[in-house]
Amino acid sequence: MTEVTPADLEEIRGLKSRYFRYVDTKRWGDLRTLFARDAVFDGFAFATAGPDAFVAGVAAYLDGIESVHQGFMPELRAIGDNRVRGIWSMFDQLTWAPGSRGYKGIDLGGQWGIRGYGHYEEEYARTADGWRICFMRLTRLRVEPLVGDGHTPPPYDLPRLTPGWLD
Repeated sequence: MTEVTPADLEEIRGLKSRYFRYVDTKRWGDLRTLFARDAVFDGFAFATAGPDAFVAGVAAYLDGIESVHQGFMPELRAIGDNRVRGIWSMFDQLTWAPGSRGYKGIDLGGQWGIRGYGHYEEEYARTADGWRICFMRLTRLRVEPLVGDGHTPPPYDLPRLTPGWLD
């Protein structure tokens, strides 16, 4: 058993940062590396029976969707040696082709996305490979449907994240 140190908490913050980046850049193989073998998931709009099913589910769910996720204000607490629990405030915006889908079984006609607000409740375990997510629950406080004008941004020439910048 090893005591949880401030350096461990910083490693967990980095782990969650990679989670958001890997989801938004659709790096599914890298996303899978963030989870313990027996990780449990709850609160998602797709099948989550283990980490492989979770990654496959999020990949299928986000097919054709541009996502932007932000996680902030982490509250992290050691719950024992080698175990930490956390709550992250979160914001996400998901956009898709207008009228191509709804959200949670509700089709508003002309919907082109959602903005969501909520929290992630998580538990982390120290493994031989470092800290890994072993439990993840997505909760929502509010979801705002995006409908009507405004779905097509101007054709900005935006720089993109450099693959492998930190890896």
